[in-house]
Amino acid sequence: MKYHFSAFLSLTLIITGIMFTSSTIAKNPGVTSLVTEYKTNPLGIDIEKPRLSWKIKSAEKNVVQTAYHIQAALSLSDLKKGKNLVWTTGKVESDQSIHIEYEGEKLKSRQRIYWRIKVWTNKGASSWSSGQDFFEMALMNTEDWEAEWISDGVLGDLYEAKEIPMFRKEFALNKTIKSARVYATSLGIYELKINGKRVSDALFAPGWTSYNKRHQYQTYDITDHLKKGANAIGATVADGWYRGHLAGWAHPNRNQYGEKLALLAQIEVNYTDGTKEIITSDQSWKYNYGPIRWSDIYMGEQYDARMEIPGWDMINYDEKGWMSVETLDVPKSQLFAQVAPFVRRMLEVKPVSISVTPEGDTLVNMGQNMVGWVKWKLKGKKDQAVILRHIEVLDKHGNIFTTNLKGAKQEINYTFKEDGEVEFEPNFTFQGFQYFTISGLDYMPKPEEFTGVVIYSDMELTGEFTCSNPLINKLQQNIQWGQRGNFLDVPTDCPQRQERLGWTGDAQVFAPTAAFNMDVASFFTKWLGDVAADQREDGAVGHIIPYIDVLGEGGHGSAAWADAVTVVPYTVYQYYGDKRILATNYLAMKAWVEYMRGKAGDNLLYNTGFHYGDWLAYTTDNSDYPGATTAKDIIQMAYFARSTELLSKTAGILGKSEEEKEYSELLEKIKVVFNDEYITKNGRVSSNTQTAYVLALGFDLVPKEKELLTAQKYVENIRKFGHITTGFVGTPLVCHVLTKYGYNDDAFNLLTRKEYPSWLYPVTKGATTIWERWDGIMPNGDINMKSAFTTDDDEDIMNSFNHYAYGAIGDWMYKVVAGIDFTDDGVGFKKMIIKPTIGGSLTNASASQETMYGTVRSSWRLEGERVILDVEIPSNTSATVFVPNAKGEYEKHKIGSGIYKFER
Repeated sequence: MKYHFSAFLSLTLIITGIMFTSSTIAKNPGVTSLVTEYKTNPLGIDIEKPRLSWKIKSAEKNVVQTAYHIQAALSLSDLKKGKNLVWTTGKVESDQSIHIEYEGEKLKSRQRIYWRIKVWTNKGASSWSSGQDFFEMALMNTEDWEAEWISDGVLGDLYEAKEIPMFRKEFALNKTIKSARVYATSLGIYELKINGKRVSDALFAPGWTSYNKRHQYQTYDITDHLKKGANAIGATVADGWYRGHLAGWAHPNRNQYGEKLALLAQIEVNYTDGTKEIITSDQSWKYNYGPIRWSDIYMGEQYDARMEIPGWDMINYDEKGWMSVETLDVPKSQLFAQVAPFVRRMLEVKPVSISVTPEGDTLVNMGQNMVGWVKWKLKGKKDQAVILRHIEVLDKHGNIFTTNLKGAKQEINYTFKEDGEVEFEPNFTFQGFQYFTISGLDYMPKPEEFTGVVIYSDMELTGEFTCSNPLINKLQQNIQWGQRGNFLDVPTDCPQRQERLGWTGDAQVFAPTAAFNMDVASFFTKWLGDVAADQREDGAVGHIIPYIDVLGEGGHGSAAWADAVTVVPYTVYQYYGDKRILATNYLAMKAWVEYMRGKAGDNLLYNTGFHYGDWLAYTTDNSDYPGATTAKDIIQMAYFARSTELLSKTAGILGKSEEEKEYSELLEKIKVVFNDEYITKNGRVSSNTQTAYVLALGFDLVPKEKELLTAQKYVENIRKFGHITTGFVGTPLVCHVLTKYGYNDDAFNLLTRKEYPSWLYPVTKGATTIWERWDGIMPNGDINMKSAFTTDDDEDIMNSFNHYAYGAIGDWMYKVVAGIDFTDDGVGFKKMIIKPTIGGSLTNASASQETMYGTVRSSWRLEGERVILDVEIPSNTSATVFVPNAKGEYEKHKIGSGIYKFER
């Protein structure tokens, strides 16, 4: 059938029983969303060949880029004139619109490169983009640093936090300023002000890295902060991750990276006459202590307003009593420019109620388990102290529950300077909480006096999922809130107790869902740098990254945890088309696989070492079935195979054909060993647990002749219990494997189940984030504090109510329920599969994803016996759409970009 779309024409076709509606508006394509290394106009990068990406907007359908032309110059005026270019590609015949490497003149420190793009498509050519897009280089060489590390010289205590130093310096600028930058970092976390004004809204800079190996610094544009004449710079440096409490189970647990706080700052001012001036941190600076008596990520902060020093960060301040700084000899070779997004204030939450608990505490309920702090406006008297204590949950009697914090005080202690009303918020700490108590006031506060400030790494929210079941919608919201709370510079396990560490296993299982929900590409890029930096020489990867030495010899090499080194880079490659992340991490991936091969020996049976197993799998007190315990060696072998597979694929992608072949052959040998050791001739997998089955089936470890038998035994296990029994390792695959083998009803039954254990059980208990345990609050209302290692009920081990691992179901909701996925040869959503699955009494489901190319959307609904499917495909991509009917039967259609409606 031939048909033609013309301007403003709407055409409806009936094709093999499907009504297909399409409308178009003829218009030349436009180029939008220009980014460099995932960022819009990044300031301060040190990548030798930055990558450029763009999106194409067009009202036409089936739009494909056929060519592009990039121009780059050192000034906007030169770029617009097309002269003095540092790079021009000419017209390049290509449909590639993401990750184009800069190939111009070698980049130098501090250079700003303006660039523009013109594209040609099969529907016409765009005009040039504005040319106002740019990237600016940071300090590319260690020799560029003239600043010295300055410190108050005070050694941190092993047990208690100390006073927070404030550094200052005045300087004069005697010419007209054209532009200015400050390059800064700290040992600790810092806040920088110039002439009394913060230079950035970034929080907790320089972020958390493996400081002794990789230390991140930031670049700020301070042109508008400076003035001709006298200026002042002030900086406050707090303990943060560098010197504060870390890993609550280890004592003493402070000073993990060093004992002294320090600042490194370099101001560079360019004048209109072409000259330049540099002001650095050096021995001329002074320091003192002020109102922040101590600040700690776990413990909170004590602020004594009586010790405030007005004007300390302004000019003409009397420095009498201030002390001379000490300089430190800290290598600058470990410095690298900001990669991850800044942590910022992202949202605000207002309280839903204020009440008094049965035990007499004044309790404020934020209505949402959040991460950040409370800012408040309260009245008090001179010397009056107000204390806020932050908690996640209440016990079944309505009183505050702090046991699960494991010693993290999460307290804000404020002392009034004088009588009156004061606005305040803490500075260098954050809390994980839904509730807080307030004591020390002589009146009952009102809800409007408090605001919850939600902070997390500034990642764009890219995914949405909704359906006809409100409990599932709440589950999706909880998944996203869990990601907000735990993607705070590193992917932590939890944000509240005395832990908050970058557990690799949690990140590994959640990475695909994380990539649907938010733009996590640069976030994971930065973290993976620390994964590789902290990898042991023998290839073992730490359980927590950045690694801190509190786990001893057992701190590396756990199956499914260490495999983050292969899974996360490959996930970023799949979701963002990022080939470089594979190249950057290839040696680390290979070292981990070789570690496992070495431990497995000649028979390739990898079954030694410490491993967490299927962490927090379903357990019971029934002696006949004590729980769904999966043998750890099964998990080890399954992930040995999985990482080997990903390494082989990565080698192929990178053009390493010999290593691709080597690891492909190794994978086949591992599969033989796995089959011989763990799968019976009738398809039963050893341990006979859901996790054992989903690993075997999900990682394609079952021989073809046994595959259906094994799948049948898996679903028999599901039906026997009627619920999920998996822990962190098995849960991400449970529903994927069911739908892979056609057991859609069983998958939807698990998703929609409301009783314990299930994804929706916490929702019925009022959860606003994902819990660490399936039964964080047990059906009788008790809070579960059983040990994960023993059956000793008196051992208060762990129970977080903001843990994202079980939120990995989100990947299945996006890919299967809504039906948005990509093909193996269409990574980054260049080629997509739209194949929604109808089931579970759902009458509709919709999801959208903002990809590197633009928005993809799949939305289906039932209207009687008809299925209506709305699809949106971004320009320069294509999709294969499987249109279902009410019986779940599909018909296939290949489409290009555009907005479509299908009916069956």
